[in-house]
Amino acid sequence: MKHEDQPRDPAALKRHRHLFRAVRRRRTPKVRRSDITVTDEATVKRATAAAAVGNAMEWFDFGIYAYLAVTIGKVFFPGGSTQLLASFTAFAASFLVRPLGGLFFGPLGDRIGRKTVLALTMVLMAAGTFCIGLIPSYESIGIMSPVLLLVCRLVQGFSTGGEYGGAATFIAEYAPDKRRGFFGSFLELGTLTGYTGAAALVLVLNTALGDDTMLRWGWRIPFLVGGPIGVVGLYLRMKLDETPAFQRQAAQQSHSPEAGTVGANEPRLSENVPQKELRSIFTQQWRTLLLCVGLVAAYNVTDYMLLSYMPAYLTDALGYENSMELVAAIIAMMAMATVIQRVGHLNDRFGRKPVLMTGMVGFLVLTIPAFALFQLGNFVAVLCGLLVLGACLVCLLGTMSATLPALFPTDVRYGSLSIGYNVATAVFGGTAPGVMTYLVDTTGDKLAPAYYASGAALLGIIAVACMKETAQQPLAGSPPSVSTQEEARALARAETHEPTF
Repeated sequence: MKHEDQPRDPAALKRHRHLFRAVRRRRTPKVRRSDITVTDEATVKRATAAAAVGNAMEWFDFGIYAYLAVTIGKVFFPGGSTQLLASFTAFAASFLVRPLGGLFFGPLGDRIGRKTVLALTMVLMAAGTFCIGLIPSYESIGIMSPVLLLVCRLVQGFSTGGEYGGAATFIAEYAPDKRRGFFGSFLELGTLTGYTGAAALVLVLNTALGDDTMLRWGWRIPFLVGGPIGVVGLYLRMKLDETPAFQRQAAQQSHSPEAGTVGANEPRLSENVPQKELRSIFTQQWRTLLLCVGLVAAYNVTDYMLLSYMPAYLTDALGYENSMELVAAIIAMMAMATVIQRVGHLNDRFGRKPVLMTGMVGFLVLTIPAFALFQLGNFVAVLCGLLVLGACLVCLLGTMSATLPALFPTDVRYGSLSIGYNVATAVFGGTAPGVMTYLVDTTGDKLAPAYYASGAALLGIIAVACMKETAQQPLAGSPPSVSTQEEARALARAETHEPTF
């Protein structure tokens, strides 16, 4: 049978057959060996430590404020039954500027580098914390006292707007694909370390100084300690190089027509890149931003409920002794810290979605029973309730820092994550203690905070169901990242395939 397109010239037919056989023999690599990033274990550990110390500093600051919320209310606000609510209102006010910090520091970090911006946020955070310890009381200077407190909290909030998104991006871009959950868990280990350190310091000071001395001047000590801790974190961050993903991205952009250079080895984008990036985030990434906001909203309501609001709730609403609830909180946080790296291993092995879903469903089902335990009035019941909630929270803590950076591509990762994370934190996270205090005060129902947290968990379940699995996969916009040369060669061989005809 003849075909119209069949070559009739025997020589041409022979050439066609030879070409066909040559194409069939040719191997076409999907991923070139040179494109695969091989991480250095020691460098990844240093990067993780530097990011985690900064995160610990951030949550040490917030932990101090939360565990001294009752005392701060008495020091900075006029007498009355609303002192605690006023204290938590100032706590929430700093979160209102976090989206502004995210809008400023996020695109800046995508433009000039993660390392530089993370160093700047560390300096601002430490300065804001240290200055709170120097503010005179309301009795000394009147209304200027809460005003200065608010200013310092706003500085902290603005700097924190660039902290979590940058730290999570920093670790995610350094970590190999198959261990991103494990290394990301160290970021939240920093969270637990900061909170535990704050609770332990406040407990020691309360025990050693007593309530009257703490009210006069003892409360200042934890804030003044925050300054030196910030210096240590700054030193660690300045000793690091930029992440491999950012260096590759900067090198590509430096060759574009709109790029410029600063020196021989420091690529810089044109001045209109930040505006272009913001437009790109809101026009091209808006669906992912909404998903990020949903995940972070559920995560932050439960996080701030357990780590920030619970001490004041147990002391003010239920009448427990301050020392007892601090001991219970320290035990619960230490228990979470001992297993959080295991959670990182689990989400690397089984996926982010199953572990996140376990935590969200746990909060939906177990928060109300845990709050019922708090009503029993004894230490064992309080500790059991905190451990139940801690088991749910550690599923989120150990997984979220690897999940969120993977939602966005490299060129807008820092900016998108900072904006989405801080909008959700401002609306849902920072306001959680104040909202829960208001619900208890207005309804008289001691279980009202549990209802609020359960509703947030339901939102989280929906968000987790909508997200894509990212475990053991390269970050969007970045080539694969592996731990060893052998793994890189194996990946290159696995990606090489025969063309199909």
